Amino acid sequence: MKETFNELIAYLRNPVLEKDTNTNNSYRFQKFLHLLVISILTGALLTPLIVIVSELGLVNLDDHAMKDMMDKFGKPMILFLTIIAAPLLEELFFRAPLTLFTGKKTFKIAFYVIAVLFGLVHITNYNMTINVLLLSPILVAPQTILGGYLGFIRTRFGLQWSILLHACYNAFFVLISFAGESI
Repeated sequence: MKETFNELIAYLRNPVLEKDTNTNNSYRFQKFLHLLVISILTGALLTPLIVIVSELGLVNLDDHAMKDMMDKFGKPMILFLTIIAAPLLEELFFRAPLTLFTGKKTFKIAFYVIAVLFGLVHITNYNMTINVLLLSPILVAPQTILGGYLGFIRTRFGLQWSILLHACYNAFFVLISFAGESI
């Protein structure tokens, strides 16, 4: 896992459009699992920042789209939307075009812009206020960083792997929220 983490950090510092030449499925699945754990840990480590912002009364998390979805839809629909629809559509929109940027400098710029845009799109999950706009870098930090991780696996292994990583990441957090409901 340490090797995957170091490889990921090096890539995020200098993203390049380069496929991983090792096509062994066992190798790829292991890297995928490492990236999933890293993604989940990153999300879990950044979540307290959002909770602090909420506890300070700067943002009302009761106005979050996920809470609205939980109130409006049953669990099967929530699972469909968060684990199938959102990852598929978002990866097709954000990660699929990455390989169109073949120049070294243009790819690097596109990689970062797409990761930031992916994060910023998730600000729409909040009820828009001045505080939400001002705190958006904190509020969408987990998604922005995840956008970098998804871009990494997309360029290294292919689009299907970023869709799968995105789906598994969402599944983890949605299932955790479902578990929290029954307590």
